[in-house]
Amino acid sequence: MTIDAFWIMLTGALAAISCGLLGCFLVLRKMVMVGDAISHAVLPGIVLAFFLTGSRDTLPMLIGAGLLGLATTLIIEFFNKKGRVQADASIGVTFTFLFAIGVILISVFAGTVDLDQDCVLYGEITYVGLDVWILPNGTNMGPRVVYILSGLLLVNVAFIGLGYKQLLVSTFDPAFAVALGIKASLWQSMLMGAVSVTTVSSFESVGAILVVALLIAPAATAYLLTEKFKQMLWLTVLNGVLIAVLGYFLSAWINGSVAGAMATVAGLLFALAFLFAPKQGVLRRQRAKAPALPQAQQLRQTDKPELV
Repeated sequence: MTIDAFWIMLTGALAAISCGLLGCFLVLRKMVMVGDAISHAVLPGIVLAFFLTGSRDTLPMLIGAGLLGLATTLIIEFFNKKGRVQADASIGVTFTFLFAIGVILISVFAGTVDLDQDCVLYGEITYVGLDVWILPNGTNMGPRVVYILSGLLLVNVAFIGLGYKQLLVSTFDPAFAVALGIKASLWQSMLMGAVSVTTVSSFESVGAILVVALLIAPAATAYLLTEKFKQMLWLTVLNGVLIAVLGYFLSAWINGSVAGAMATVAGLLFALAFLFAPKQGVLRRQRAKAPALPQAQQLRQTDKPELV
């Protein structure tokens, strides 16, 4: 295994764990498509960042995308809570509207400009080893994105650890959370903000499609395997590592896209859990629903005549 392969798998694992931990709350809140909404809605943020700075560098693009991603989550929350619109409808209306504004801005005001929205929307995990952090003395510290995602993971773990009770109660029973004095709407907004920052920060390194897959698939897989939330979090971490490692080796075997292979592995792991999960698997439930045979018929099937 080469050093580039190690960096690719480490980057994938860090992104998968960061996205997956927040994805556990999104799965339980039935808001898993927020990541997909953000991946489309940040386009006007990229255009506005270019207009304000005149630069197509990665940093201003990420800042613009991050601000629009946060605004997207706030708008979705506003429609859902204040307008009493269902969460899925709020997500659909918001991201299509903002994405359309971004397309119009590019076509009208930046049609002749090579505006590189690819730096945010279509990152390629294969090339993480090319953008390295080099100290003034010439020491190569490795890919810059590894440090960004490591810091992001620490922030997410600290956020979940410090607000575990509030997030858990407001996820399962918002009304009970309010009765306990927990500001459920505040924690909802903070969670959406964390999702926005995590999603946008991961775009450049792993790409939008893989980010959406990592937000949903590891958490959904863990949800099928356990009924305890803490175990769900740990299983999500394990799923994230497996997706990164197995996805890389699958891409090397078929000589294909690393991001595509990781997303494929995420889907396959979910399919296995869907079929074979101990309690919620389809095969397990079908076996539990199978009618029991009459006792006489059971005896006829189990008793074997003695041969003479």
